[in-house]
Amino acid sequence: MKLCLTAALLPASAAFVAPSGKPSTTKTSLQAADLNGWVPDESKFAWGLPGSLDPAEDFDPFGFADETDLTQMKYYREAETTHGRVAMLAVVGFLVTEAPFSFHPLFDTAGRDIGPAIRHLDEVRVSTPFFFEILALVIGGAELTRSLVGWETPGNESNRALKEDYYPGDIGFDPLGLKPKTFEEFSAMSTKELQNGRLAMLGIAGIVAQEFINGKEIFVNAGLAPDTFDPSSLPVTF
Repeated sequence: MKLCLTAALLPASAAFVAPSGKPSTTKTSLQAADLNGWVPDESKFAWGLPGSLDPAEDFDPFGFADETDLTQMKYYREAETTHGRVAMLAVVGFLVTEAPFSFHPLFDTAGRDIGPAIRHLDEVRVSTPFFFEILALVIGGAELTRSLVGWETPGNESNRALKEDYYPGDIGFDPLGLKPKTFEEFSAMSTKELQNGRLAMLGIAGIVAQEFINGKEIFVNAGLAPDTFDPSSLPVTF
């Protein structure tokens, strides 16, 4: 499962937004309240979306966002936000399920060293084979909900994918009521989420690469946990 999640992170590098080179200023006819207070302005960095932060403001070394229109910019931010959230979950999943914590709430692995997280899928196949059907339903449900909230019906007259009044990444999920009421506060929180998501995307890529190289847990590589894993103990060996 973690490998599948990590593979989904790779396209996110294109989602780092940058300033538009267009000199004019254009605002949509939507009320700011429909977009969490954000009023798209093409004269600003990334149409005024949150996410720019010192010391690397307007970061776009490959120019992905040059001359980008509002629709494409919203695509980029939707992708970046979604991939960042998946990456943050993946990093936590890797760290807490590996030694020395070895916390596996879904599977009966007490007292067993099942090695680096990139090999945990092997154990799942044997211990809980129906997990994949459940996983498919959960992912499908989450994606269906996201599409119904933020995406237009395919083949619509305007040929638009994202709804005009949809703020990228905001599907209305806020069970703890943490969403700020003003755009200033929302912008600050959104920037924090984006920065943590960007760091997580880089982090999970590094973790997976390292574990593929030597087959050892990250804390073992860092010298913070003993190397006790025996690869031959897993149901699937390479």
